[in-house]
Amino acid sequence: MKKYFIAGILVWVPIAVTVWVITWGLGLLDGVFGSVMHVIIAVFPRQFTADLEYFRALPGVGVAIVVLVIIITGFMAISFAGQWWVRFWDKQMTRIPIVRSIYPSVKQVSSTLFSGSGQAFRKALLIHYPHANSWAVAFQIGSPTEEIQNKLGGDYVNVFLPTTPNPTSGFFMIVPRSEVIELDMNVEEALKYIVSMGTVPPIAASALSTTQLSKPSAS
Repeated sequence: MKKYFIAGILVWVPIAVTVWVITWGLGLLDGVFGSVMHVIIAVFPRQFTADLEYFRALPGVGVAIVVLVIIITGFMAISFAGQWWVRFWDKQMTRIPIVRSIYPSVKQVSSTLFSGSGQAFRKALLIHYPHANSWAVAFQIGSPTEEIQNKLGGDYVNVFLPTTPNPTSGFFMIVPRSEVIELDMNVEEALKYIVSMGTVPPIAASALSTTQLSKPSAS
């Protein structure tokens, strides 16, 4: 019974976690739509309230509209006129007393993480942690500022060391470039390796090992 129970867990746990993550994401998008609709309902006259409530309650409408708005916004943002509006919006946001201390930082972080031209999370590394005789998988997230480079007096890199099995939390560290080892595995393979606590090896490494084992010896 114990063997069957564990086998059942191995089947259902990945399914349950996947469904939970998808449900959480869809609920987040639908919640954004619901908040906007709540404001619209409060502003519109009462004779339209019932129709708006019915529209808000339709399943899947909120997710579809939020995704569509994001796509349209991205399409407009890469156009010449859209870039002007984005710069104008950023300038106005930096004039608001409390918002200007949050908005620029969040925008810079999101641009660094999601931009294809950025260097964040482009390389998987090995670093010494928590002591000199052990290693941990981390990700390069850029280079330190000029002030830090000058004060440290050497070549350093910014790294993010995720925790296991939850890689959304972790540590920001500045380490010497000479003490990191770049890995051939990509970021996705490294994340799987971290989340699985080392039980899921990178595909490239597994394929290489399989190929080497399958080759006949020279003798």
